[in-house]
Amino acid sequence: MEIRHLRAFLTVAKLMSFNKAADRLNYAQSSISAQIQTLEGELGVRLFDRLGRRIMLTDAGERLVPYATRIVDLAEETHGEIGGSNQPEGSLAIRIPETLGVYRLPPVITEFSSRFPRVRLNFTTCAHESLQKDLRQGITNLAFLLAESIHSADMDVEALGFEPVVLVASPEHRLGKERLVRTVDLRGEKILLTRVDCSYRRLFEGILEEGGIPIDSTVIFHSVETLKRCVMAGMGITVLPLISATDDIRRGRLKRLAWREGEFEVAVLMIWYRERWLSPSLTAFMDIARRHLAGRA
Repeated sequence: MEIRHLRAFLTVAKLMSFNKAADRLNYAQSSISAQIQTLEGELGVRLFDRLGRRIMLTDAGERLVPYATRIVDLAEETHGEIGGSNQPEGSLAIRIPETLGVYRLPPVITEFSSRFPRVRLNFTTCAHESLQKDLRQGITNLAFLLAESIHSADMDVEALGFEPVVLVASPEHRLGKERLVRTVDLRGEKILLTRVDCSYRRLFEGILEEGGIPIDSTVIFHSVETLKRCVMAGMGITVLPLISATDDIRRGRLKRLAWREGEFEVAVLMIWYRERWLSPSLTAFMDIARRHLAGRA
């Protein structure tokens, strides 16, 4: 069982595409297919189901992912420690909430890419679902969340700062004229929520539930920008990290409501799998993130 075959398998499993994996690893597509077939022959199982142009991991493939990840990590660690090469290279898969990606991480990404041009960064919009599973399997190397906390025995979690979250509506909304908005005043309002920054959404839903405000009719968006545009158009109200709404509030496109609950805060959490080797590239990205994000509020 060769390391390159396991690396090819993990890349295909991550991208769910033989063609994309070939581009990522600078192989011909036929070479990737041959490596997977060789690995399947050695293990005596099929690792992928091929459904037309789509592929899916088989049960055996799912079980192989964490083992292959640990073997490849150990090989890279051995090369780095014994070979004495600590120059970051390779690729990193990072999951981020859209708000952080737009308003906080650009300086981190810019500095990292300038200092370590040999590392390929792959960013995915972060939803809470499946996050811990992807970190364990090595599909994701590092994740950021906007949340109060996250509890897991095998995850390391570091709070880098805090972000205020505020209630907003269009300037013409009836609640924008109120000196004080109580949670009960939200009854009957169309509440628009985002999936991509979902951790603070859950906090807001908890507040509404405690206040007896039904949330069955909420509309869920996959883009913070689309959500903001609909709020500006008067479709409903929402909660947003203050950093993502500040410019629109200043320009008069959004109105920050005088909510009796006030603003609540969520932590900027950096999360990684405790048992995974921290490669030089991952360590470098984490250090730069700490320096740029620490103490943000």
